[in-house]
Amino acid sequence: MVNQTEKDSTHVAAGLKAAIHNPHVGEEAKERAAEKLGHMGASGGTAAQEGADTNRMLGGYKATLANMHTSPEAKAHAREILEAHGYTIERAEGMSESEHEKRVLAGYKAFILDPRVSTAAKAHAKEFLDAHNVV
Repeated sequence: MVNQTEKDSTHVAAGLKAAIHNPHVGEEAKERAAEKLGHMGASGGTAAQEGADTNRMLGGYKATLANMHTSPEAKAHAREILEAHGYTIERAEGMSESEHEKRVLAGYKAFILDPRVSTAAKAHAKEFLDAHNVV
């Protein structure tokens, strides 16, 4: 039997989060899981994991700004969140449209080469580059 202090806190937090979102788990068990997770800290993970979670969240807000199907209200909210985290939304002063586009395309190219990026996300990046006639 493994002692509670010997358990990996990352795995414990993941199990508690899974229990909270599992439709087959009773409300009382979900409440206990949420309480235990709360005692472990906001996410139950390490500082590096929390940083990665924040980066993913901010990436989602950046995607919201770029999505032509997103409402103006959602874009305004995304802009507020990004600015609150220190991101500049507008193009740098003096940067031409072509320089901005070049940097965006370079970002998509780097995205395709990143081993941490999912296959589906890489396919989307490739579609974007194809649409802009980039090989």
